[in-house]
Amino acid sequence: MNLSQLEMFSAVAETGTISQAARKVHRVPSNVTTRVRQLEADLGVELFIRENQRLRLSPAGHSLLQYSQQILSLVAEARQVVTGQQPQGIFTLGSLESTAAVRIPGILGQYHQRYPMIQLDLSTGPSGNMLNAVLAGELSAAFIDGPVMHPVIEGMPVFREEMVIIVAAGYPEIKRAQAVSGHNIYAFRENCSYRRHFENWFLDDQATPGKIYEMESYHGMLACVIAGAGLAMLPRSMLESMPGHEQVRVSIPDENWRWLNTWLIWRRGAKTPQLEALIRLLPADNKPIPASDAAPPLSW
Repeated sequence: MNLSQLEMFSAVAETGTISQAARKVHRVPSNVTTRVRQLEADLGVELFIRENQRLRLSPAGHSLLQYSQQILSLVAEARQVVTGQQPQGIFTLGSLESTAAVRIPGILGQYHQRYPMIQLDLSTGPSGNMLNAVLAGELSAAFIDGPVMHPVIEGMPVFREEMVIIVAAGYPEIKRAQAVSGHNIYAFRENCSYRRHFENWFLDDQATPGKIYEMESYHGMLACVIAGAGLAMLPRSMLESMPGHEQVRVSIPDENWRWLNTWLIWRRGAKTPQLEALIRLLPADNKPIPASDAAPPLSW
């Protein structure tokens, strides 16, 4: 097993095809195929499940990928330390929609200015999708709702979000879920932790939401609520950033449901130089959140 084999194996794991992996590592496809076959022969296991033109990681491949990423990251870090270079290369970062819109634009602006040799690739989506992408090695790190209890995930609390419930202007203040049992709600897809939090708010009060309309954006949710078509739950920071937010009635749930913590997560042992550079730019007051203040761990 050598670094060249691990580099090509990781590229195939990330792209799913020999041809795309070859372009990624600037080699010819036949060379990538040979190195991957040599690595499988050295280890005595099949690292990929070959299906038509696609390659899918086998159980052994998933296990090796975690170590391969750690090894390649350490090599890159050692090279940078020895040569005195700034962090460089591709940094794939995931984020909740609201965090990307409100919390991190200024931080990412500083990141680009301070580390121009890092190519940042930002994608957004529900917490569940971001977590799965980190586990699969598709993302180096992600901002998601937390804390997340998973054996191969590390992370830190970054932002504390106040969750609010919005209804059309003129609607009475909502003090408990039973008052709106059966009402239509607007939320993201099922893999969204905020949606799960909203549904659990109903269940905790022995209430049931009506029809759940799945939306693609907070702006769409806000427009529907303004029109009087239902209610939604979202971070106050996101609500106040959108035009038209003054046209809804804002209700604050009780303390058990009012606060959620956004965490930055990454695979255990895979804190790359690019990730460490980002962490250095996060607010200085990030400290572990006491268990009494944290929301219950998410079970993915």
